[in-house]
Amino acid sequence: MMNNLLEKWGKTVANRKSRFATLVIWVLIIGILTVLWPQVNSQTTTSQDLLPEDAMSNQAATIMEKQFPDNNGIPLLLVWYHDGGLTKEDYKSVKNLYQKLTDNPLAHQSLVPPLGKAPVPALKQMASEDGEALITPVFFKKAASTDELQQAMNVLKDSVTDLTGHDPFSGATTSDDLQTRFTGPVGIQTDATELFSQADITLLIATVVLVLVLLVVLYRSPILAVVPLISVGIAYGVISPLLGFMAREGWIVVDSQAISIMTVLLFGAGTDYCLFLISRYRDELQLEVNKYTALQKAIAHSGGAIMMSALTTTIGLLSLSLAQYASYDRFAVPFSLAIFIVGIAVLAFLPAILALLGRTAFFPFIPRTEEMARKLEVKKGKPVRHPKTRSWFSKSVGRWVTEKPWLIIAVCTIFLGAAALIAPKISYTYGLLDSFPEDMPSREGFTIIAEHYPSGKIAPVQVIVDSEGKEISILHTLVSMDITETVGSPKTGEDADYQAYELTLAIDPYSEKAINKIPDIKDAVAEDLKEAGIENADTNVWIGGETATLYDTRQVTNQDQSIIIPVVLIIIAALLLAYLRSIVAMIYLLLTILLSYFSALGLGWLFIHYGLDASAMQGLIPLYAFVFLVALGEDYNIFMMSSIWKNREKMPLKQAISEGVGQTSGVISSAGLILAGTFSVLAVMPLQVLVQFGVVTAIGILLDTFIVRPLLVPSITTVLGRYAFWPGKLWKKK
Repeated sequence: MMNNLLEKWGKTVANRKSRFATLVIWVLIIGILTVLWPQVNSQTTTSQDLLPEDAMSNQAATIMEKQFPDNNGIPLLLVWYHDGGLTKEDYKSVKNLYQKLTDNPLAHQSLVPPLGKAPVPALKQMASEDGEALITPVFFKKAASTDELQQAMNVLKDSVTDLTGHDPFSGATTSDDLQTRFTGPVGIQTDATELFSQADITLLIATVVLVLVLLVVLYRSPILAVVPLISVGIAYGVISPLLGFMAREGWIVVDSQAISIMTVLLFGAGTDYCLFLISRYRDELQLEVNKYTALQKAIAHSGGAIMMSALTTTIGLLSLSLAQYASYDRFAVPFSLAIFIVGIAVLAFLPAILALLGRTAFFPFIPRTEEMARKLEVKKGKPVRHPKTRSWFSKSVGRWVTEKPWLIIAVCTIFLGAAALIAPKISYTYGLLDSFPEDMPSREGFTIIAEHYPSGKIAPVQVIVDSEGKEISILHTLVSMDITETVGSPKTGEDADYQAYELTLAIDPYSEKAINKIPDIKDAVAEDLKEAGIENADTNVWIGGETATLYDTRQVTNQDQSIIIPVVLIIIAALLLAYLRSIVAMIYLLLTILLSYFSALGLGWLFIHYGLDASAMQGLIPLYAFVFLVALGEDYNIFMMSSIWKNREKMPLKQAISEGVGQTSGVISSAGLILAGTFSVLAVMPLQVLVQFGVVTAIGILLDTFIVRPLLVPSITTVLGRYAFWPGKLWKKK
């Protein structure tokens, strides 16, 4: 039934009359959407509130805002640093700045402390113990936008530069002059926005150039290299305003990180789908004289695999919407919609381009039938260059997997298994600043604070209790903990039953040890409440602050993984079963995917840890990589297995496998190189989470492309023989 539909579709879009109409329709659609709806880049959010509302740290923040209101606003921290010690002139510069801010407030400034009137000795008391660093705040209104904050900070930078007599923002922290860095919530927010605004264009250009170069190198055709890029560009022209409209209406939330990865995914996967159709078209042109008939047959033969691949990837990526962690959820719709639209473009736009260009698209290696080539040779009086449908390597791989399947299975399993065993040893981090470049101003400021103030002072822990009117005191419990440096005096809320304590840790509040202590702190305080006669004491204790946020992030992301990974596997299994109608094939294809995934994680960690000198992998990477590698890996599975399945109908099994591998390994290798290349482009991005994600995904795709798909999977199919098709049609041995 699907073949009949695809044949009819091919005849509709791949003919002389419809090709120009198809192009015009797509251009009109893009023009209308662009005029009516905004581009997605203009609708991104800068919010870093990624945890669900019921996360303990979020509940603590809500209670603090309600019971202990602070109308100061959002803080920008100015970190003043002078190697060797702050001088009297440095302190005067600080005083003069704050006097100026008091007399002439910045736009959207809500409050500054009266440091302009403070004597120098008082400022020295606020400095670090070694006298080299000083932290002073400037508060801004909560309603101020990122652009408005950035403009205010630019004015503030000019003021500091004028008062100090030099630029204290661009020098090294080891210089002889006073250095200043902006950090805190405002500094981090504006830095992150600026980083992405600069990186998005770089990413797009790098991706397009890389794909173009790879296509030229792999296919040696300048025209063919441009055709997939045009198709993907057309798809993006539809996707961007569509997502922009959805974001504007509040249906979805998108951030710069999601859009960056979506761009890479679009060009990588979109080019793959284009190559699936183009490679089949080239094969058909060597059998058919009429270019339209050849294109129609190419659509009929490869359209099913393209549709199934796009559907599998779309549904797999959409499963991210089940996540509670917003960073995952924000990826779901943009990614799945991008794959869905580019899949449509490959089957509804690309044929019009190919119908227009015909054999010229493959210049200078133009595919011809044997009769056409012979006539041209007679006419020119010399041999005509004729493209090979399959390389020596493709034929050799097809022969190896059927002649020595057990050897290949053993070697592949040992290699992949050894790499997979590294995965459990990976160290993870969930800190936002850990993902930023080390030379980003807000991170430099944060580093100065960490190096010159007590480690726990960077991010104190908030402990909030509801006493329900009973006499309680948890101060002794907090002070007696081995991780405690100091505990502030309790604050009473608007409702007298609420008390808040500020706990300064004696250890790094961003360390794994500190994060692991959060439930211990809560349990110890809850025990005090139980002794005071409060039932359900656990629900009357809240832990807030950065350390608690990191704990919640780890718990929520782990929970998301435990839900999404099984769901993705079930979805992929169901789609494979529906398409291949073989339980056995579905099982061993899923097993090879899992083996490939853990291997990519292990090898990725080796590269990240030793090659990039990172002490930990970002905790979001495992689920990101799993969803992408499983969904995208199935594209190659479906493309290759569908070829083997079709060959089996007309030839012996081993020959069907050998021919199927030979027919698809070339295009799969090309597609895999391009897809891995596009993800590796994420290395130009400023966030470590994107760099690490690109590394792991690129390695996983290469493993899929050169080991799992062309070697391991067909070798297993050879060993299983006709039972690989069970319970579908069990062909008799020939």
